[in-house]
Amino acid sequence: MKVLITGGAGFIGTNFAYHYFNAHPDYEIVVLDKLTYAGRRENLSRLETDKRFKFIQADLIDKEVVHEIFEREKFDMIVNFAAESHVDRSIDHPSVFIMTNIVGTHNLLEASLKFSARRFHQISTDEVYGDLGDGSKDFFTELSPLKPSSPYSSSKASADLVCLAYHRTYELPVTISRCSNNYGPYQFPEKLIPYFYFLASKGEKLPVYGDGKNIRDWIYVEDHCEAVDVILEHGRAGEVYNVGGNCEKTNIDVTREVLKFFGKDEDLMKFVEDRKGHDRRYAIDNTKMREEFNWKPKTSFTEGLKKTFEWYKSNQEWLKKS
Repeated sequence: MKVLITGGAGFIGTNFAYHYFNAHPDYEIVVLDKLTYAGRRENLSRLETDKRFKFIQADLIDKEVVHEIFEREKFDMIVNFAAESHVDRSIDHPSVFIMTNIVGTHNLLEASLKFSARRFHQISTDEVYGDLGDGSKDFFTELSPLKPSSPYSSSKASADLVCLAYHRTYELPVTISRCSNNYGPYQFPEKLIPYFYFLASKGEKLPVYGDGKNIRDWIYVEDHCEAVDVILEHGRAGEVYNVGGNCEKTNIDVTREVLKFFGKDEDLMKFVEDRKGHDRRYAIDNTKMREEFNWKPKTSFTEGLKKTFEWYKSNQEWLKKS
């Protein structure tokens, strides 16, 4: 099998490239990445000398280039991690998200169809479902309606629908996974956990949006990678799979965990003006993953944070370059 991992020099893509490379020693792995601010080729340095690995720098928006790459490489499987993903950036510059997340995905689908890929897997997000709201006890299932709140989540929801349309209309073997908030090594420090780690390490204030009671479901990145692996091997074409961590935390809870790691007092927290359209709660029901594949997350939040912080501590130069 020759597997294309798009966005494989970014946070989750990097972790998946290492996971998949080790889990499938008979597969060839090709990483395609534009290398924007959040993607670094050096993330993949441990794979560079292996003959089973290849890196290609390209922009998915360029349809002609994408088709040239597919014609040359003859991929069996495509795993699309490539995306603009930061909500705050999407509010300021939505057009970039529309182009990369929708047009880029469409170009991949067209190439996958033209060159007869055996599987196209779309990496999506729980944010496509919108906001469960304050006091809700519900969970997102694969049948929950799509009600995205931000330019980021709306672009991801749109891409999901295009993927499903390509399965229905052209019988392209598509699967989609929608995951809760990831954390772990290689995460660019614009996201909450690495950003707060970076600030706390310097003794600076940690800005908490609004009242800090927004709830997110957290999953350690390696658990997410294992879930995607299972879906690629056993998932049914045309299906959506929710990948949740069973770990709901308020933003204040997470902030306290970061401060606790550094032995800092809570007076290092500062409350700031809330984000526009800020969703209150996300929570995923991963019953389908458990029942079909006997998959469940293995890493507790405490254990995952410890691994994450140890990685940042051991990779200070990486963090300083971010």
